[in-house]
This record gives sequence, structure tokens and C-alpha cells, in this order.
Amino acid sequence: MSSSSSSSTVPKQQPSWANSLVSGASAGLAVDIGLYPVDTIKTRIQSRQGFWATGGFRGVYSGVGAAALGSAPAASLFFLTYEQSKSRLPLKEGSFLLHGCSAALAECVACAARVPSDILKQNRQAGQFGTYREVVSHIYRNFGVGGFFTGYLATLAREIPFGFIEFPIWEKLKAYLARMQGREQVTPFGGAICGAIAGGIAAAVTTPLDVVKTRSMLSIKATETGSAPFLKTMMDIVRTEGPRALTKGMLPRVIQVSSGGIIFFGIYGWASEMTKAMGL
Repeated sequence: MSSSSSSSTVPKQQPSWANSLVSGASAGLAVDIGLYPVDTIKTRIQSRQGFWATGGFRGVYSGVGAAALGSAPAASLFFLTYEQSKSRLPLKEGSFLLHGCSAALAECVACAARVPSDILKQNRQAGQFGTYREVVSHIYRNFGVGGFFTGYLATLAREIPFGFIEFPIWEKLKAYLARMQGREQVTPFGGAICGAIAGGIAAAVTTPLDVVKTRSMLSIKATETGSAPFLKTMMDIVRTEGPRALTKGMLPRVIQVSSGGIIFFGIYGWASEMTKAMGL
């Protein structure tokens, strides 16, 4: 989170709106672009057609433009909502519930910006369309504007539990590390390491939800009626492929999220210092 320029630690005061927006955008863009190949591999593993049929290791940056388009606003909205919620929700300060609920609310807002770009990105990653124009044309022709939000509920079903697990663990790990180091608060680098651990745990636990979300978004190509409901998609996967199919892509997902935690929280802390020094 934000860092004090005088002590290089995370301050207790709530970051400004501008600080949250700029820092969140910087962090989101850095992690999504930097780890994009891992995300592509995970998407292809989770697709119904399988890893090799959807491209294998070829074209791992396919769809990166859509990722860049959605990552900055989504991360900005997430941190803005998260920081504001922590100070406004009528819950005990520093509690697991406060951090979990704040993260859940932040995900609801951020997903509105993330889902349309994710649909474009994942359909390109899976090789279902050759160009963005083909994806956009197919979605709009068959589903209208609402088609660009296909999988929104499935995404929330993954992101809300993920955020509810990750951020309270992250906050608790930071507090524990600060006590171990005899500091009032951790450094930005320490916060980044805590974020990597918390993210890895949350990523592993929510992999089944991620599989369902991916299938929901990829189904836009195969149907003219939109994606199936979340629970139906999950049951269809279990029935046709077995329960183990819900763990597909767990390793690359954990690697992606854990590595991303270091980049994401590290860049967020650095960007917070820079924007704060600029008076934002």
C-alpha cells in the first residue's frame, strides 16, 4: 500500500483518491503485462479443448492489448474502493472481517472494468478468434452490449472469495512481520512478500472457481445464447470431465498470482511514494 517518504513504511492514514487511482493503475498494468504469458498458459490448460489444441506455447502474448486496456482501470477502482471501504465500513478496525468485506466490495466495482477486457483477452488466448474485431463483432451480433459482461457473475464468484481470503491474510502477515522486525509497520518490500504468500494461498483455494469462470467466458464462441449459469457450468465440468478438472491450471495460477504479488504490491508501494511526493 502507500509508503511514507520519511520512514519508507506503510502509513496508517488513508491514501488520497488520486494516490489510489494512479498507484493502482501502475501496479495493475505492471503485473498483468509482466506475467501475461503465464496467464495465457493457464487459460489454455483450463479450456475445454485442452492446452495443445488451443495453441500450446505459441502466441503466448495473444490478447495482451485487451489485458492492458482493462488492467489499469480495474486495479485503480479496486484500490480506491478498498481504501475507502476500510475507513467507512462499521466494522472493527484491523479485523479480518473488515479487510475481507472491503476487498469483496472492491472486487464488485473492479470487475465491471475487468470483465469486458477479460472476455476479449481469453477468447484470443484460446485461439477462438483471429482478431479483436472478430471477437467484438461476434459478441455484439449475437448478444448485444450485455455480451461483453458474459461471465461477470462467474468472475465475482471467483474474485470475491479470492479477495476475502487474500487481503485479510496479507494484512495479518504484514502485522506479524512488523512485530518480528520490531517495526511499527512493514516496508513496501516486506508488504510485497506478504502479498505473494497471501495471493498464492488464495489462488490455490479458488482455482475451481477460476476454471468455471474461464469456461464461462470461453463459451461465448460455442453458443448463441450466452454462457450457462455458474453452478450449471461447474456441474457440467464435473459430470463430463470429473472433479479433478476443477483443479486444472492450479500450478500456473499459483505461480502467476504469487509472482504477481511481489510485482503488484511492490509497484503499488513505489508508485504511492512517487505520487505522494508529487502532492497527490
